[in-house]
Amino acid sequence: MLVLTRKLNEKIQISDDIEIQVLSVDGDQVKLGISAPKDVDIHRHEVYQSILEANNQAAKTINLKNFFKKD
Repeated sequence: MLVLTRKLNEKIQISDDIEIQVLSVDGDQVKLGISAPKDVDIHRHEVYQSILEANNQAAKTINLKNFFKKD
C-alpha cells in the first residue's frame, strides 16, 4: 500500500484523468473531492463490498434457475 501525506487543498493525481483533493479536515474526518471521468465508478469501500455481494448472490440465483430449467 502506498501511503501519502497531503495537507488541506493538496491533491493526488492518479493516471491522467483521476484527481483527489483534500477538501477539509475536521478531527478524525477527512473530506475528499474526486474528479474522474463519468465512466469510472467511485464508491465507499463498504458500499462496493455490498454491491459485489449482491452481484454474487444474483449470479448464484441465475445459475440455479438455469440448472433446474426444463427445455
